[in-house]
Amino acid sequence: MRRRGPWSLVFLAFLIVPIVEIYVLIQVGQVIGPLWTVLVLIADSLLGSWLLKREGVRAWRALQLALTEGRMPTRELADAGLIVFGGTLLITPGFVTDVFGLFAILPFTRPFARRLLTAFVSRRVVVVRNERRPGPPDDVVRGEVVDP
Repeated sequence: MRRRGPWSLVFLAFLIVPIVEIYVLIQVGQVIGPLWTVLVLIADSLLGSWLLKREGVRAWRALQLALTEGRMPTRELADAGLIVFGGTLLITPGFVTDVFGLFAILPFTRPFARRLLTAFVSRRVVVVRNERRPGPPDDVVRGEVVDP
């Protein structure tokens, strides 16, 4: 059995997500009407832009603080990535992507999203350790010089 790579998942996402979005848009449009659906999508995109700006500024300040304190900004970088990802989903028209965007960008759901991101990345990252052994470096060959 052949293992699927991450690109096949991306391909499936680009194929399935628009179909699901169109289906949900049609269902919402039938319930509240097409004009209200368009207005909600516009308001949703404006809200997404505002949230992206607000949380982006907060993440930038937290990143600067971590760097001035001299510590590795892992949490801050993960938050920044989630904010960019969530903001992109919120600005994109559609209700399903907005749910995932809000999950990634809101301050009270972002820690959970960060844990999911950390688990996802840690399963795919291979850690290579270069342990130094006592003694000479590996590129030094011990020997004798014979003078002819």
